[in-house]
Amino acid sequence: GMVRLRLTAYGTDRIVLQEAINKAEKELLPLAGKYIFGFDDDTMESVVGQLLRHKGMTLSTAESCTGGNIAHLITSIAGSSDYFKGSVVAYSNEIKEKLLGVPHQTLIDHGAVSEQTVIAMAEGIRERFETDYSIAVSGIAGPGGGTDEKPVGTTWIAVATPSGTVARKFLLGDHRGRNIRKASLAGLNMLRGKLIEE
Repeated sequence: GMVRLRLTAYGTDRIVLQEAINKAEKELLPLAGKYIFGFDDDTMESVVGQLLRHKGMTLSTAESCTGGNIAHLITSIAGSSDYFKGSVVAYSNEIKEKLLGVPHQTLIDHGAVSEQTVIAMAEGIRERFETDYSIAVSGIAGPGGGTDEKPVGTTWIAVATPSGTVARKFLLGDHRGRNIRKASLAGLNMLRGKLIEE
C-alpha cells in the first residue's frame, strides 16, 4: 500500500553527507511531491490526524471489508479522540441499511460493493455521527467471493466532506490481508487529499 523512498549517503564527513541528502531530496520533491505524505517516521494515520487537528475537523468511518482496520489505525495515534468520533463496521447489508441508511433498492440494483453503496455509507455515517468528514469502504477482500464483474480485490472507497462526496474504485489483488491494509491506507490517503484541497 505504500512505497518507502530511502536516501542514503556514504562517507566520513557528516555535514557533507547531510548536504548531499538534502540536495537529493530537493530534486526528488518536484518529481514525486504530490505522492509524498510524510518523512522519517510519519505514518498515514498520524499525518491525517495532524491535518484534522490543525483544521479543527472531526472524522467518522463506515467499514465493511476492512472490518474496522481504518478505525484501528486512526485510534492507534495518541489523542485521536480530539478528532475521531467513531465507526460502524457494517459487514452485512442489513446493518448498512439500518444503521447507515443505505437504501434497500441501492443494494438490490448495485450491490454492496458499488459506488452508490459506499457513497450512501459515507454520507450516512457522516450525518449520523455529525462529523465534518467520513470514510466508507466496501469490497471483496478474498480469497473467495469474486465474480467476473467484480473480481476479488474490487474495492470502492468514498470520502464525504463538507463540500460533497467522492468515490473511487480500486482493484487490489487476491490476498485478503494485503487488501485490507491497502484499502485502509487508500481511504486515509483519499481523506488526506481532500483535507489538503479544502
